[in-house]
Amino acid sequence: MLSDVGGADRTASRSFERMRRAIAIAVLLLVAVALPFLVSNYRTFQLTLMIAYAIALLGLNILTGYNGQISLGHGAFFALGSYVAAIMMDRWDLPYWSTLPAAGLTCFVAGFLFGLPALRLEGLYLALATFALAVATPQILKYKGIEEWTGGVQGINILKPQAPWHLPLSPDQWLYFFALAVAVVMFIVGSRLVRGRVGRALIAIRDNPTAAATMGVNTALYKTLTFGVSALFTGVGGALSAIAVQFVAPDSFGFLLSISFLVGIVIGGFASISGAIYGAFFIEFIPNIADSISKSAPWAVYGAFLVASVYFMPNGIAGVVRVAGNRIFRVRSSSNIASKESN
Repeated sequence: MLSDVGGADRTASRSFERMRRAIAIAVLLLVAVALPFLVSNYRTFQLTLMIAYAIALLGLNILTGYNGQISLGHGAFFALGSYVAAIMMDRWDLPYWSTLPAAGLTCFVAGFLFGLPALRLEGLYLALATFALAVATPQILKYKGIEEWTGGVQGINILKPQAPWHLPLSPDQWLYFFALAVAVVMFIVGSRLVRGRVGRALIAIRDNPTAAATMGVNTALYKTLTFGVSALFTGVGGALSAIAVQFVAPDSFGFLLSISFLVGIVIGGFASISGAIYGAFFIEFIPNIADSISKSAPWAVYGAFLVASVYFMPNGIAGVVRVAGNRIFRVRSSSNIASKESN
C-alpha cells in the first residue's frame, strides 16, 4: 500500500515537473516575442547580445558544468566565430545566416583539436592552458601575416541585415527574432544532448572518470568531442554577436571576456540549461546597472553584486528557481492531501 502511494507521488511529481517546465517555457517565449515591441531599439540590441551570450554560456556549461573540464579560454572560440562571420560577410559578401553553420563547424574543429592535447591536463592545469589561449587570441588576431583577413588592429566593419519579405520590423528587431530562433534550436539540441545517454556519460566522467572508464565509457573521445561541441555553441554565439555589433576587432576579445563567461555559468547555475539564460542576463546587464549606480567605481559595485550572488545563491539563479518550484509543489501536495482527508 505504501509503495503504491510512493509511486503515485513520484508520478505526480514528474507530471508536475513536466507541466511546470512547459508552462515556464511557454511564458518565457511569449515574453521574449513581446519584448522588442515594448522596448527601444538599443534595448533590443542588448537583448540580442544577451541571446548570443546565452548560447555561448550553454556551450561552456556543457563542458564545465556537465563534463567537469574547466575552461578560461572560451572567449577565443567566441572570437573565432565572430571573425568567421565577419570575414564571410565582408570579404566574400555571403548572407549573414550562412555564417552561423560555418562558424559553428570551424569552432568545432578548433575545439576538438585543442581538446586532444588538453586530455593530458585536468583541473587547474587545464584552466591555465585555456587561459593562455584567451590571452594569446587578441595578439594572434593582430598578426600581420593574417591582417589581410582579420583587418589587424582596425578590425572589420559589417552591415546589419535588414528585415526580409518587407516585414514591418527594424533591423534590430529582425536580428533579435533571428537570434531568438537560433537560440531555441540550440537550446533544444543542448537539452536533448545532456538529458540523454551522452549527458549521463558526461556526468559520469565528471564525477568519477575511473569508474566511467570501467563501465565502458570512452573518456578520451567524450572529452574531446565535448570540447568540440562546446566550442561549436560558443562560435555560433560569437557569430550572432558580430552580426549584431556590426564590428569585430582584436581588443574586443580580451581575456576578461572568458572570465565573464565563467562568471555567467557560476551565477546562472552549473549543469543547468536555463542557467545559461540567467548568466547571460547577468553579464550583459549587471555591468550597466553597476555603472548607473556608481560612475566612479562601477567595478566595485559589480564585485558586490557578484559576491552577494554567490553568497545568497550558491547553486546559481537556476538553483533558486528550482527550489522555489519544489516548495510550491510541496505546498500544493500538502493542500491536496488535506482536502482529500477532509472529504
